[in-house]
Amino acid sequence: MSISQAPSLILLVALWGVGLTPVESGTNLVTCRLQGSTKFPAFSKDGDFVIGGIFSIHYYMHTVQHNYTRVPEPLKCTGSMDTRELRFARAMEFAIKEINNRSDILPNITLGYEIHDSCAAVPVAVKVAFQFANGLTPHVSMSASCPKTANIVAIVGESGSTPSIGMSRILGLFGIPQVSHFATCACLSDKTQHPAFFRTIPSDHYQAAALARLIKHFGWTWIGAVRSDSDYGNNGMASFLTAAQKEGICVEYSVAFYRTNSRSKLERVADVIRSSTARVVVAFLASGDMRILLEELTRRPPPPLQWIGSESWVTDPDMLRFELCAGAIGFGIERSVIPGLRHFLLDLSPAQASKSAVLTELWESAFGCSLHTAEAGQISGAVAPCKGNEKLDAVQIPYTDTTQLRVTNMAYKAAYAIAHAIHGLVCKDRSDSVSKCNKSTVLEPDQILQQLKKVNFSVNGNHVSFDSNGDPVATYELVNWQAMQDGSVQFVTVGHYDASQPNGQEFSISKSITWMKGQTQVPVSVCSESCPPGTRKAAQKGKPVCCYDCIPCGEGEISNETDSVDCVSCPVDYWPNAQRNICLPKPVEFLSWDEVLGIVLAVCSIAGACIAVAVATVFYKHRMSPIVRANNSELSFLLLFSLTLCFLCSLTFIGRPSEWSCMLRHTAFGITFVLCISCVLGKTIVVLMAFRATLPGSNDEVVWASATENDSRFFYVQIIICILWLVLSPPFPITNFSHYKERIILECDLGSVGAFCAVLGYIGLLAILCFTLAFLARKLPDNFNEAKFITFSMLIFCAVWITFIPAYVSSPGKFTVAVEIFAILASSFGLITCIFFPKCFIIVFRPEQNTKKHVMGKVELKAL
Repeated sequence: MSISQAPSLILLVALWGVGLTPVESGTNLVTCRLQGSTKFPAFSKDGDFVIGGIFSIHYYMHTVQHNYTRVPEPLKCTGSMDTRELRFARAMEFAIKEINNRSDILPNITLGYEIHDSCAAVPVAVKVAFQFANGLTPHVSMSASCPKTANIVAIVGESGSTPSIGMSRILGLFGIPQVSHFATCACLSDKTQHPAFFRTIPSDHYQAAALARLIKHFGWTWIGAVRSDSDYGNNGMASFLTAAQKEGICVEYSVAFYRTNSRSKLERVADVIRSSTARVVVAFLASGDMRILLEELTRRPPPPLQWIGSESWVTDPDMLRFELCAGAIGFGIERSVIPGLRHFLLDLSPAQASKSAVLTELWESAFGCSLHTAEAGQISGAVAPCKGNEKLDAVQIPYTDTTQLRVTNMAYKAAYAIAHAIHGLVCKDRSDSVSKCNKSTVLEPDQILQQLKKVNFSVNGNHVSFDSNGDPVATYELVNWQAMQDGSVQFVTVGHYDASQPNGQEFSISKSITWMKGQTQVPVSVCSESCPPGTRKAAQKGKPVCCYDCIPCGEGEISNETDSVDCVSCPVDYWPNAQRNICLPKPVEFLSWDEVLGIVLAVCSIAGACIAVAVATVFYKHRMSPIVRANNSELSFLLLFSLTLCFLCSLTFIGRPSEWSCMLRHTAFGITFVLCISCVLGKTIVVLMAFRATLPGSNDEVVWASATENDSRFFYVQIIICILWLVLSPPFPITNFSHYKERIILECDLGSVGAFCAVLGYIGLLAILCFTLAFLARKLPDNFNEAKFITFSMLIFCAVWITFIPAYVSSPGKFTVAVEIFAILASSFGLITCIFFPKCFIIVFRPEQNTKKHVMGKVELKAL
């Protein structure tokens, strides 16, 4: 877009800003007259096409208070010189000189340059931008013949983001391309705001993401942040904080300042850094701002801090003098080699330096002498004149340091990018000969702008191209400040970041890193220590998410990762270990054969069965003895057999429950106990019938027949109940997860509670009936008084099974089975002890009482 095409309002504002005053002429044409002073370039050279350049060679702009009564003073720089920026400017000068000497780029074309010092100030940068657009013509006539070309074809610069933004907003109106070598603000990628802006250095959008990845990689979740209060610092830090939040990084503080701020504000920023608990500080600062901050911190050093730097200062050699930053890491532009540049920079004599005010200042500051002879009367106390034999290669300053050509190469590539764009417009390449170029071609800025979008070349092995936003491919080196054996600190490349790589593979570390205080172990910077497995994070009220308490996982839950946000429940058949970091299979609980309780009960069961067999053996051996015959030997043997089965049926309750064992244990228990109680009931009836048989007219055969018949009837009823139980709803094994959370209980489900109650109820009914009859027969003559032993045995039986019910209900797990076995054994031992032990005692130890005379002795009969 040409000047004549710009809107009139914008044009008038631009003319007013550069000092052009519109004046009416006699022909009704507006003529603008240049007012104010012209800012002359630091370096310049005429050529067929002139490239502009602007660099922050000085740190400050001289400011004065305007009283609006006189013409303002010209803008000028002040403060010390940034010789590193001077190296950038001379790298552009060297690139143009190199291009002019090449035959493959712009042959027979001479490029010129006009390089200015912006003083790192927006007003100066804006003034230079207007000057680039309008030139130094004293009068401009607003007519149809107004020139449509700018004073220069394109611009290299500016170094800072804020001055670049100011320039871009002006240059973009006229379509004048601007290729920056050091302005990294992501905002400059917005083509709607900055349509003519390009850069050879990556955008801070990528650097911010790389820094966040770097901090996450080393496990730092609690950091401090300090930034320049400028477009560079504010936009860069905003991008970083957004990326850091996505990575789960918390910021304890975020402070900003600018080098022109008051001393008190700088002290407040320094105090915040000193008093913080974060041991890692991310500094998104311009080099000049970082220098001022470190000077302030040096006055009262803070605790050891791990500095994370942006590309602006982390590779600035002037920063190496601050020991506070030893061990600092950050992403810098890739280091490169520019053949011949060092010789060009150092090939400077006093005579040559004296021709340029900037080079004169460089020479005098480097050697501490004066290139100009002092006037008479002013020699006293002045700096001594230079001797003329000084050599730049003998001093160590950023200007002469060509070991770390990073941003310098960006300025070098920017000049080459513009040269290639011009070449594409004025030259026609030939495969068989040198390109033919037309130096008389009139180039409009918009043509250069469009051609820059297409450039794609390599210089010294470095590829140069621009994407749709005017940005290059983002590649960085991870730079670490490492102390050498001689005590010096140097930049060491320890890793790389390439945004063009697949996701997750952009970042790599290739060498060991030296941290603050020379330590080799990664420093720790967290608000709260990591929560170990088995715990979860619980945020502290009113604090960032990185500040949390470690809460143990709840019952049945685990966390198997460090810093777990939530605990997860174990599967239903698993339970956490003591540390609650792994789910283990729940122990399966049942009354087994190999545990103490199972062994004791099994021994008691077998012992009871053996005792019953032993008693039966004694009775069989003395079956013809009066005492055995008098107590109904048939029922006694049947009762001993049923007791043996009762003892043995308790063994079915031990071991892992199975379908068959569950059905067998309850039915066998019900049938054998009914058989046992039926026998006892039969013996009770026999006692009563025997007493009746002693009366006149009684028949003995009726007594035995009635007892046997009643016994079988009782037994058949229980068998019918058990058969119905097994057919309709039999017991079956189940896995009980609800009784205990930490273990599994294998048990037998009753299938039908009603059937189980019927079995127990029927046993209880027979026991009560037996107890009642035996109680009524307890006072019969002693000869037949087996009833009192039956009464006592039934009393024990009923007491055991009455207490069994609450114990069975309240006993957990395998103890439920143990209670049932105990009840079976206790009641069985009670029966065999009360009914048979007295008789066995007489048979074995009192044989003199085992006589017919004793059993049939005359006694006084009592009525029933």
